[in-house]
Amino acid sequence: MERADVLIVGGGPAGSSCATALAAAGRDVLVVDQQRFPRDKPCAGWITPEVVERLGLGLPEYARHHTLQPISRFRIGTIGGRAVDVDYPAPVSYGIRRFEFDAFLLRRSGARTALGERVDSIRREGRDWVLNGRFATPLLVGAGGHFCPVARLLAGAPGSETLVVAQEVEARLDGEALAGCRVDPERPELYFSRDLRGYGWCFRKGDWLNVGLGRRDQKTLPQQLEAFLAWLARDERILAPRAGWRGHAYLLREGRPRRLAAEGVLLAGDAAGLAFAASGEGILPAIVSGQLAAEAILETETATDTQALGRRYVLRLSQELGQPGRPQRRQGALAAAAGGLLLGVPWFARHVVLDRWFLHREHARRPRGGTLDRAAREAPQLTASQRRG
Repeated sequence: MERADVLIVGGGPAGSSCATALAAAGRDVLVVDQQRFPRDKPCAGWITPEVVERLGLGLPEYARHHTLQPISRFRIGTIGGRAVDVDYPAPVSYGIRRFEFDAFLLRRSGARTALGERVDSIRREGRDWVLNGRFATPLLVGAGGHFCPVARLLAGAPGSETLVVAQEVEARLDGEALAGCRVDPERPELYFSRDLRGYGWCFRKGDWLNVGLGRRDQKTLPQQLEAFLAWLARDERILAPRAGWRGHAYLLREGRPRRLAAEGVLLAGDAAGLAFAASGEGILPAIVSGQLAAEAILETETATDTQALGRRYVLRLSQELGQPGRPQRRQGALAAAAGGLLLGVPWFARHVVLDRWFLHREHARRPRGGTLDRAAREAPQLTASQRRG
């Protein structure tokens, strides 16, 4: 039986952030994931300066070997309707490829790994959790995404959380596709559905293009995606890729939350259902929750003091991410029409859609050691070749 002080199921940003903090404190950490890294992860793939700061990510160094696209401009609108351009004086986000990003974070975590290991069984033996009859630990962190086996064990019946379903594709542009792409690498494009139940995106990172659409309702996703791609083609924004599409699902931090802690168990990231309700972003809450899970573990005197562990973790999550919001009701026709009009107003697009919903600039202004501005200062040092990776 292979033992570890802490066993983390899932090697994405939540799992690797938790592993990094624990390994740095001298804990023996084992990360188990059913995939071998690097692996594809359906995601639009952008990070904010707060993510950069929390990870201590050196941008020029990262860009030497990975795709990193500074973003200082956006195009915001409705599908089939009007769009407005919003410009910032300096980069406010960075485009990454999850294929590269997740592997980098896991590699630098310093944790031991068991990759390509599907978790088929989890059982309790005394004070230990035992996975697949092979791995034993007193502390288990579930960070394996929406379908995490630890979350299934802990969460029980679904609550009133809001499920988002999405489909996206990321492909390298060349030839006709490159010539037919009007998306500016420094200007991601976000287009909301007319009923405001989701949005589509076109996001170019050098020679890579990521296109997708996410919805709060599963039934209409195929039709909405098809309409979105047809409109993009008519508007001559891109030549929409027809192959390589992948689907994914995740929970928003709305409604009655999942159970996040039990005896010797914590959930983090998408396994905990923490994605921001307004934008659907999961990377920042994944990193926050992974780091807070590590803090709670390190501050708990003994592995058997599980009640204190869970209380500490859940309290700090609420302090950092706020309380879960109320489930969003379906907008009526008039409310949806009014929302569509507002999306075409530059002030609303900048200060509400971007600053508040997507960039979390008010949240990021809370002092964390004065390093937020460092990320913006580093961006002009990136050369064109560094941005392409």
